[in-house]
Amino acid sequence: MKDVQNMGDTRGIAIQRVGISQAWLPFLIANKKKAEKPQHVTAKVKRFTVDLPMEYKGTHMSRFMEILHEYANKPLEFSTVDNLLTESLTKLSAKSAHIAVGFKYFVKKTAPISHKKSLLDVDCSFIGDKEKDGVLNFTIVVSVPVTSLCPCSKEISKYGAHNQRSIVKVKVKSCQPNSLTIEQLVKLIENQASSSVYSILKREDEKYVTETAYENPKFVEDMLRDLVLSMRKLKDVDYFSIECENFESIHNHNAYASHKEYMDRE
Repeated sequence: MKDVQNMGDTRGIAIQRVGISQAWLPFLIANKKKAEKPQHVTAKVKRFTVDLPMEYKGTHMSRFMEILHEYANKPLEFSTVDNLLTESLTKLSAKSAHIAVGFKYFVKKTAPISHKKSLLDVDCSFIGDKEKDGVLNFTIVVSVPVTSLCPCSKEISKYGAHNQRSIVKVKVKSCQPNSLTIEQLVKLIENQASSSVYSILKREDEKYVTETAYENPKFVEDMLRDLVLSMRKLKDVDYFSIECENFESIHNHNAYASHKEYMDRE
């Protein structure tokens, strides 16, 4: 049959990224403990693309889905994303390949006093970028809900202090396989908040969480700065960015802070 995609094009324009977007598939996400089974997730392939030389009319769209279906049965992590993109470069005769996959990941939580078990849903993404004969640039993105309590409110009030739900979004990029996991990033973020949040809390847990936040007040700036210091200690990280947003309980606007940094390992 006639291969229209491989027909020539005379407009002289190389396309930097072409492929598919918004594809939903079941995937496996590697667990922090290798002995445990990978977690099944429903993932959105936000984009999966390669470059297209100027001499070709189009790319082979069906090959993207064929590759995705093959890797849907393999735990997704640095090495599998690397293999997936390497295969894409070969099968699509490309010089660069890129993928971004978003999913809900459930982190196991234990209430502080009652020890009730629950699951915390975390918005995550894996992003991979690779050039032909190059190394994989792998990015993990997590958005974690936490509690923040206002230091100013605590200082000026006779009793109580206002607190709020906060979302902390962290991106971590590395060119090397490392042991950094979603669970580790979640814990790193939670440690810099006034308190963690939980899906299940009994009365004794609620008392503990409320008092913990009260004794650990933090502005959005405090959470961000403390998290920057923690991120700087991570090994094999080339770049990170942080966004902190407090959904204010006494204002009709949010408080926001962000920071990004390239790591200097020399």
